[in-house]
Amino acid sequence: MDRKEILSKVDHTLLAQTATWEEIRQICDDAVSYGTASVCIPPSYVKQAKDYLEGKVKICTVIGFPNGYHTTAVKEFETRDAIANGADEIDMVINLGWLRNKQFEQVEEEIRILKNACGDKLLKVIIETCLLTEEEKVKMCQIVTAAGADYIKTSTGFSTSGATMEDIRLFAAHVGEGVKIKAAGGISDFEDAEEFIRLGADRLGTSRLVKQAKEIH
Repeated sequence: MDRKEILSKVDHTLLAQTATWEEIRQICDDAVSYGTASVCIPPSYVKQAKDYLEGKVKICTVIGFPNGYHTTAVKEFETRDAIANGADEIDMVINLGWLRNKQFEQVEEEIRILKNACGDKLLKVIIETCLLTEEEKVKMCQIVTAAGADYIKTSTGFSTSGATMEDIRLFAAHVGEGVKIKAAGGISDFEDAEEFIRLGADRLGTSRLVKQAKEIH
């Protein structure tokens, strides 16, 4: 798999709390130059990025980020607001406390509500694998599938660790038909990225690959 094909599966990401517009603009430029799937940026920059990019690259943003314990009503408002501002893809964080409490119906209903708010836009569901048991990860594969989301995603990048090969194998074995996989956090290089894709990841959340591509040039 060549670098161009790998980059076409990358959500080129900048979600640092201190991110400036100049930094966001730079990753937008890089996303266009290197043909990434999207830029993944904070909600407050979506409208500005939409105006700047003029449709050259899809815009992804995050909802309930990074902890996931906002109320469903807040997450739904965030989602509708992000889409109104021009977001093409939504990455939401689940309520991990509900999952731990085995409030599975509430977790599923929240995802379903946000998917409804997305309309025809993609919804990716971040389950923060580093904080879950294997049993909880398998359960989330089932819930994400039942709720009709488009992707299950490993990590926010703001917790104790990011994506692992084992998690992608587990997802691939347990998600239902039509649900794709996004690996995020800790993807170190193109070789690493290719292995994640081989195991079943359709998207990669990272900033490192574009940086490495620039260095190679």
